[in-house]
Amino acid sequence: MTELVIVGAGPRAVMLVERLLARRATAPLRITLVDPFPPGAGRIWRREQSPLLKLNSMARDVTVFTDESCTIAGPIRSGPSLIEWAERVRAGALPDVSIDAPELDAELRSLRPDSFPTRRLQSAYLDWFWRRTVAIAPPGVEVRWHEGTVQWVDDTTDGYEIALADGIRLLADVLVYAMGHNAREPEGEAIALREAAAGAGLTYVPPAFTADADLGVFDPGQDVIVRGMGLAAVDTVVLLTAGRGGRFVDAAGGGLRYEPSGREPRLHLGSRRGVPYRSKVSSQLQGDPPVREVLTPAAVADLLARPGTIDFLDDVWPLIARELVWGHYRELFTGHPERVTTTWEAFRDTLREVDADTSALRRAVAAVVPDPLDRFDVRTLDVPLGEEIFADAADVHERVRRHIVDDLHLRTSQERSTAQALFLTILSSFLGLSDIPTERWSARSRAVDLPVTWHAFFSYVASGPPAHRLEEFLALAEAGVVRFLGPDIAVRVDADRGFVASSPRTDGDVSARGLIDAWLPAATASASENPALRELANRHGREVHVSDASFTGSLGRIDVDADGRVIARDGQPRAGMFAIGPFTSSMEAGAFTRPRSDSLSLRQTDRIAGAVAAALSTRATAGVR
Repeated sequence: MTELVIVGAGPRAVMLVERLLARRATAPLRITLVDPFPPGAGRIWRREQSPLLKLNSMARDVTVFTDESCTIAGPIRSGPSLIEWAERVRAGALPDVSIDAPELDAELRSLRPDSFPTRRLQSAYLDWFWRRTVAIAPPGVEVRWHEGTVQWVDDTTDGYEIALADGIRLLADVLVYAMGHNAREPEGEAIALREAAAGAGLTYVPPAFTADADLGVFDPGQDVIVRGMGLAAVDTVVLLTAGRGGRFVDAAGGGLRYEPSGREPRLHLGSRRGVPYRSKVSSQLQGDPPVREVLTPAAVADLLARPGTIDFLDDVWPLIARELVWGHYRELFTGHPERVTTTWEAFRDTLREVDADTSALRRAVAAVVPDPLDRFDVRTLDVPLGEEIFADAADVHERVRRHIVDDLHLRTSQERSTAQALFLTILSSFLGLSDIPTERWSARSRAVDLPVTWHAFFSYVASGPPAHRLEEFLALAEAGVVRFLGPDIAVRVDADRGFVASSPRTDGDVSARGLIDAWLPAATASASENPALRELANRHGREVHVSDASFTGSLGRIDVDADGRVIARDGQPRAGMFAIGPFTSSMEAGAFTRPRSDSLSLRQTDRIAGAVAAALSTRATAGVR
């Protein structure tokens, strides 16, 4: 029997198994997934976490299945999206799904396509996906889960020996690392803050997955500085407010009102931008469907035809910025012609002439778009507070609050459906980047611009919280539980005052005995808390090191080839060892995805599954066991 061992059992690992079984892998074959958390959901989406934590995707926008849009080599095997799954459960069409928790069952019964499901409901969907995948394995193929943690891996004559923390040894002909997001050891400033906090009797929570962070260390009424205003910060605020018994209720004049429990700390929020991630969009397109007109396949082909490397900031970002402009105005002119003074055909000609010249574009837009809220500027989208200077703490707090109100209007009102066009345009641009081979990017692009600059911008624009979370921020601000500190926040430790946070845009500062760095740990393989991932980086494989005139340094990610094969320390791909996930050098694509979007996630997974299937076939033919 041929043995495949997969280190990890989260959605990415199970989606890989599904793609492998879709090819009717050569039997006899045993597939063993090793993970301390249940298969399907894994650690991040496990059921045992707060019912307050949610996805930032609507139920209609979540799937783990391939569909007719997928440009893949493997077979298409369709299946229900999250909302379609819920509808089938409600109709009694999936008798193998049993929801035993009353609050979870109530959520499933009331779920709508535009609902933002809890992570616990997502865990039920992923558990069903796992069991369905196992149930349809062809004869001679066994799929099983071993609850445990991989400690180390040794090469053997025929493959690999995998040592688990419980003392079990597994043998594998082919090995796949699919561990998803992992925490890492503290680094740099986090170490300094931890040591300073310990010496001064302060409380510091370093970057962590929010469900795993110890937030119980903060006392009621305690002042706590929260750095970061992305999804991790949103979850942190939820757990420290509603998670401590507070309630959001409908206010008489509209919106929400927060009723404190008295157990909340006082939260002071700041970040580089000084504002939360943009709300998820709930409007629908009214005009012509999006189409790439700047970052086209032809434009990418022109870039690839040039000698040398491709630089994201110099060569590609200008194309994306222009594409966003086109996406916004196509929807405005074709979906809301009553709000402009010329036609899309005429303005398209104008765009061809001026969209790369910011000043000329602003003048052209002002001449035909009367309402300033209908005008679009990439810089303003990215840095909404610009270079504004604020009179005092109350001034900056009120400015951020107004920004949130405006953002909710722009992202949730049907009259502002240009936000939906912008969302779809940036998704399309993300897919366009995947047409550029990894090795063609400059070192700076691979180390900084793509994983940090671009990823942060994309997440801020397209992967923000549900609108109701920002409505809750407003209610918490009104209740005095949350205060906004503004942009470019810096934190220092003062011997007498504790943590002190300040913004260069306003006078004054705020001191607190607690500090939370509310963002995810960096995906640095060699410093991971996961021993198997550390060993992969330091022994079996290597982290990617890049160097050219633009940058020299390590990416912190495992070097893999286009088919997911781990690159050994001698630079050669390992025939029977693969890796997939955010800790690899492949473009980050997430795990589950939107239906009918030809997603990069499914394309990557299918391609690696094809390579794993070929490796298994080779081992089976060789008769190694």
